[in-house]
Amino acid sequence: MVGIVLASHGGFADGIFQSAEMIFGKQENLAHVILKPDEGPDDIRKKMEDAVASFDNQDQVLFIVDLWGGTPFNQANNLVKEHEDTWAIVSGMNLPMVIEALGQRLASDNAHDIASGIVQPGKDGIKTQPESLMPKEDNDSSKNDSSKDDAAAKAAKNGSIPEGTVIGDGHIKYVLARIDSRLLHGQVATGWTKATNPDRIIVVSDNVAHDKLRKSMIKEAAPAGVHAHVIPIKKAIEISKDPRFGDTHALILFENPEDALKAIEGGMDIKTLNIGSMAYSDGKVNVNKVLAMDQKDIDTYKKLEKLGVKFDVRKVPSDGAENMDNLLKRAQSLVDEQKNK
Repeated sequence: MVGIVLASHGGFADGIFQSAEMIFGKQENLAHVILKPDEGPDDIRKKMEDAVASFDNQDQVLFIVDLWGGTPFNQANNLVKEHEDTWAIVSGMNLPMVIEALGQRLASDNAHDIASGIVQPGKDGIKTQPESLMPKEDNDSSKNDSSKDDAAAKAAKNGSIPEGTVIGDGHIKYVLARIDSRLLHGQVATGWTKATNPDRIIVVSDNVAHDKLRKSMIKEAAPAGVHAHVIPIKKAIEISKDPRFGDTHALILFENPEDALKAIEGGMDIKTLNIGSMAYSDGKVNVNKVLAMDQKDIDTYKKLEKLGVKFDVRKVPSDGAENMDNLLKRAQSLVDEQKNK
């Protein structure tokens, strides 16, 4: 695995490291070093050398630094000059860039390839709200891409693919189906998207489909290169049976187990449900740090289990899976205890 060193002036690298692990899960072979106000070049260099020495493999190393030409960059550059064939530096560190690097190293053992691959996501992570504040791209390639997108959107709107057309094998691919009351948030938009590589994120919810504000927020939260959609359960069932979606790789998000049960009973061919988080509300009991349930939830999960659905209880891809049967037993015990009070 490529070792990654985050380096900065002050505590910036420490904060990026903490945020990255919060979103992507605990990481091995990821170090963070900072240059303090009372330290000099030799101090940060020693920290970098110690960080690299802590990696399982020192053959492939990537430095992600805050500022081109600053002391952390200069010291990293001195080290990289001795390993130019296999080590690399990228400056302008931001969280999207680091998350992309963590995702890419799951598939690549080449630091140079990862360095090349994280520059654009770092740029794409810079956005404004309102969108009109974003500077306009003037280069020809962006215009060509825009025209292609417009043409594709127009074709889709006009229904250019006739009903009954079979694309691929005619079956939509569910790369992940997840229950998460927060729906599309950082851990999904980065960690799970990188781990499963969908081309569509689809929120399946009758409630959210009729909430213009939540729909807008979800679409805006989609990571670069992945389209987000919010559709009611009935529409999701129809799409699951439409052969025109045979080349689609979708990450499905349900707000609660009841919606997932309706969709699966309606025909969505989902074999495994990833259980992410279920927020606490009145009448529910806290089963662990991220899951709260009531009797209705417990009964729904048991119905899903009878349908043959498997459960993968994890917040982020790097977490170890928890035992759902044990969680349901604990939930039932807490619910019964609450009733008897």
